[in-house]
Amino acid sequence: MTQTGIVTSPHGIASAAGLEILREGGSAVDAAIAVAATLAVVYPHMNSIGGDGFWLIAEPGHEPIGIDACGRSAAAASLALYRGAGHGFIPWRGPLAANTVAGTISGWEAARMVASRWEAPFPLERLLRDAIRFAEAGMTVTDGLAQTLTAKRGELADAPGFADVFLPNGAVPLAGAILRQPALALTLRRLAEDGLDCFYRGSLAREIAADLERLGSPVALADLEQQQAAIRRPLSVRLRNACLFNTAPPTQGFASLMILALFDRLGVEESESFDHLHGLIEATKQAFILRDREIGDPDHMTFDPQALLDDNIELDRMASGIDRRHALPWPQPPSAGDTVWFGVIDGLGRSVSAIQSTYFEFGSGCVLPRTGITWQNRGASFRLCDDGWNALRPGRKPFHTLNPAMAVLDDGRRMVYGTMGGEGQPQTQAAIFSRYMLFGQDLQEAVTAPRWLLGRTWGEESTTLKLENRFAPALVESLRRAGHAVELLPPFTNVMGHAGALVEHPGGVLEGAYDPRSDGAVCSL
Repeated sequence: MTQTGIVTSPHGIASAAGLEILREGGSAVDAAIAVAATLAVVYPHMNSIGGDGFWLIAEPGHEPIGIDACGRSAAAASLALYRGAGHGFIPWRGPLAANTVAGTISGWEAARMVASRWEAPFPLERLLRDAIRFAEAGMTVTDGLAQTLTAKRGELADAPGFADVFLPNGAVPLAGAILRQPALALTLRRLAEDGLDCFYRGSLAREIAADLERLGSPVALADLEQQQAAIRRPLSVRLRNACLFNTAPPTQGFASLMILALFDRLGVEESESFDHLHGLIEATKQAFILRDREIGDPDHMTFDPQALLDDNIELDRMASGIDRRHALPWPQPPSAGDTVWFGVIDGLGRSVSAIQSTYFEFGSGCVLPRTGITWQNRGASFRLCDDGWNALRPGRKPFHTLNPAMAVLDDGRRMVYGTMGGEGQPQTQAAIFSRYMLFGQDLQEAVTAPRWLLGRTWGEESTTLKLENRFAPALVESLRRAGHAVELLPPFTNVMGHAGALVEHPGGVLEGAYDPRSDGAVCSL
């Protein structure tokens, strides 16, 4: 059966919100904004309108367009501020962690501008309607939200405004309880009525800035007023049977593409084999070493990631240096992150791969009292040093783990895919793409199958090679013998992230997959 639209996201309510927009004739971008807004309400531990976002948007016959909706560090976010307060590093939580502008809403506005080239965008009132309703009337607390609140209560309960919203009556709400966010509902209503730009300029922006100042954040109105999402050309790389696309710096999209470019050169023939996992893990190490040395704010980089991705000779050399039997000693410095990825394909083949995040669960933990916005802590990843990689300076973009992906296959299939999970994002992308595109697995099977993670995520300190315990024992043992520091985790663990994928086949048939590790769903017409 030929379908006329499909949506996947890590929460079923958000997927349904996007599907209704497609049903009413909206474009993939219209539907994606509805998904994004609804996720910001019903999945608050993973994202908010107080975070950052990145988009890839494509229409048949055209190269994808990238949107960089990353906020910069505040003018007052200086080394002197933190050193004067006695900090050797930026705190992970609290007002001093809320030191960058939230770019998410500027990304929605940029996406609407891109879509206006196709047709008139849907009214904002309609796109934000479901998000407003669930913030106002309340949303059902999921097991995942309740578990996260329980696990993180100790470090978040004292963050300004957090307990007022997420710990009603001083207690963690049980799964199935109704959680209301009335201040956030009013903010979303104002965005719908006054336009998205009011987040950065105008009365709403002044209220946001006043709240931030009152809480002790360095972000000021002047910082908000300077925010604007950037349209960027995505990075791309050619594989044996496909062209892959991902977002440019300050994201780690380069690493996601490089992993698959190196792995493709190894000529692995069997899925779920030692060669499959070991090859991808060792390619990940090579990509992460280069990523951590070179990728940051693009305005302050000398490295050209696209030039390397285009250099087949250098990629061949790097792939030939991978030891096919033994593990390279690890770890390298890890990154953390909590995020949502979502994808949409509409009936005309226009597609969106998008991601938005607050960095850690609930970001800085600061909830602005008048607007109900949970502010990110992405700027906590800056280093308090005089220079070098990701050094804190006013007006700089922090390094981002976020990186939504797309692929165009030689046989005419088009794919959007991605995941949350910090260090795990490039690794999960590689697992899904290799399983589906290189080894022919069913799309849902490729997402559901057991996964691995080199390094840490979700704020954990362990840097082992983590495997879900559904892998064959013989494979696990062969990885250990090769020198990998294997740690077995439960099946379907959240540590492996919440992934998803959509594929459009020649002729218009659509298929989708969601992650059983999430509260997600695929919805299609």
